[in-house]
Amino acid sequence: MTIVRHELWQGRAALAIWAGSIAALLAVCVFLFPGMRSQMAAVSEAFASMGSFTAAFGMDRLRVGTLTGFYAVESGTILGLGGAFFASLTGASVLSKEERGRTADLLLTHPISRGRVVAEKLAAVLAQIAALDLAALGAALLSIRLIGEAVPWREILLLHGAYALLHIELGCVCVGLSAFLRRGGAGIGIGLAAALYSLELIANMTDRAGPLRYITPFSYCEGADILAGGCLDAGPVAAGMLFAAAGAVMAYCRYCGKDIR
Repeated sequence: MTIVRHELWQGRAALAIWAGSIAALLAVCVFLFPGMRSQMAAVSEAFASMGSFTAAFGMDRLRVGTLTGFYAVESGTILGLGGAFFASLTGASVLSKEERGRTADLLLTHPISRGRVVAEKLAAVLAQIAALDLAALGAALLSIRLIGEAVPWREILLLHGAYALLHIELGCVCVGLSAFLRRGGAGIGIGLAAALYSLELIANMTDRAGPLRYITPFSYCEGADILAGGCLDAGPVAAGMLFAAAGAVMAYCRYCGKDIR
């Protein structure tokens, strides 16, 4: 577990900044809800007349005047997109940085297989993702209690569980991509997350783009669907976990046979 500990130590500052920022923003949004509750009805009516824009963000099916509806909208932007960027950035650099920083020759001279290197680095990425999601969940639960509202446990846990799966999928896929890179993958990680988020917006705006829901992980994090159905959509979730597994296998196969400079 030496590599896991080393990766966690190296990434501690980035994790603290991302987790702290996301948790703080979620808490601020929850604290704003009591003062905005009376205005949410007018906001819902305004968004209802925006056609495709409203459908893109699922706000035509959400009651933003309720705590769960309001939180689903805000968390989708803050935790969904922010966490996706963190997972993608972390995964896309975890293997490639050894060649970029010219530390691969030091790492691979130790009595450790390349397969174990991939496994421990992937474990470190997943551990950082778990820490970020737990910090966000803790901030959400604490802030809801502080404003005097009853915690909607089922809805909150479903939303955060969906975002955790989203982050795991993107992290694993980006670890797989990292095995093919020789330099930093920050741009690729952010670009992938942004592209998949855009695909979800397109899928929401037109029924013709329905198959995109099985490609982008943001589909099973749609707050309107989760709150309406009371569960996650098994089809997109299964597809997402297959993509995650494929990313991990791709990282192992590529890195074990890679000619590392």
